[in-house]
Amino acid sequence: MIVFMYPGQGSQKSGMGKLWVDHPSWELVEEASEAADKDVAELLLDADDDELAKTYNSQLATFVLSMVILDAVTRLGIEAAGHVGHSLGEYSALTSAGVLNFSDAVALVSERGNAMQAAAEEREGTMAAVLGLDDDAVLIACNRTAADVWVANHNCAGQVVIAGAPEAINTAISIAKELGAKRSVVLTVGGAFHTPYMASARERLSKALACAEFRDPIGVVVANVDSMRHERGVDWPDLLLAQLTSPVRWRQTLSTLESVGFTTYVEIGPGKVLSGMVKRELPQRQKLAISTPEDLDGLLDILVPLSVPVPQSEIAQPQSQVEVSDFPTCEGEHFFAVERLVVSPASGIFNMGTSVKPGTNVSVGDLIGSVGDVEVRSAFSGELVGVLALDGERVTDCQPIAWLRLH
Repeated sequence: MIVFMYPGQGSQKSGMGKLWVDHPSWELVEEASEAADKDVAELLLDADDDELAKTYNSQLATFVLSMVILDAVTRLGIEAAGHVGHSLGEYSALTSAGVLNFSDAVALVSERGNAMQAAAEEREGTMAAVLGLDDDAVLIACNRTAADVWVANHNCAGQVVIAGAPEAINTAISIAKELGAKRSVVLTVGGAFHTPYMASARERLSKALACAEFRDPIGVVVANVDSMRHERGVDWPDLLLAQLTSPVRWRQTLSTLESVGFTTYVEIGPGKVLSGMVKRELPQRQKLAISTPEDLDGLLDILVPLSVPVPQSEIAQPQSQVEVSDFPTCEGEHFFAVERLVVSPASGIFNMGTSVKPGTNVSVGDLIGSVGDVEVRSAFSGELVGVLALDGERVTDCQPIAWLRLH
């Protein structure tokens, strides 16, 4: 079982989009720029590290690049049974799982970044990583500090991030050292995230969340706040609000994924922070990071041996004048036994046909729906088991649309 993981703020770096600018998935950047009313391409290509480090820029840029890379992975015909994200990355996970549509997610991420930037300017705060000390001992160090300091991230064994007032951070670091911490590193961030210092951001974000549509997720999505799986879309607005002022329980999230049965952990987005945490927390599991186009080959190298193509002798042949060559085929389709899937012929918004109902029989050439102005027709005859794309969802070229059981 494959789970995709999405990084949060801090993984960004100047020029991180340059390797992707010529990839077909770069088209998402233009869509994101329209939704955010901001030049996202400039952030990904030309912004320097100082400009990109600003909260309202780093969050938007990291989210959009993660979605570009996910789009590239999807074009190979590879999907995951689960999606999780660290802090900001939770919005990427929800978009990937179909809970949020892309334009709503861009708007929410943009507002979240602006709200958190404003909250950070109201109250000075910072963060620090405490290394080599267990979670309980780090919590004790925070509790023994008289000023404002809290645990912000439970990342992995021996790595806990604290956040709060700068002077309180220094005091907590000293206490943590007394308790046995190997070392502590003050992080270059713009505020005390995932603490009560973000309360005003929570109030502001709630208005934006009320304007977005939340659907039930496809697959497993585990929340930062409680490290539990949530299967109802209506639960996520409150979870996202709580996340702003609550610690990210990433270590516990990995434990939940392990209990569900995930075996392959793939980081989608800039950097390799999350895959590094998996290496430390779940050393027996397969993990890799996809941050450049070249990394796509590594993903294929891992997954190709796991696929079992259907022998040509077992593939049902169409029984009409419509030729299979009239329909799109894509590299990597064997991961999903595409002989039994209808895939999208283009990128765009999927609109389901009015006669498409699971359990009905479909003939070669029957209309499944449309992607923008392009019709989606079946290349096979069989029973329609299910539709794999949501009506109104953005799909990519060669993304599976419908699942057929061949006659």
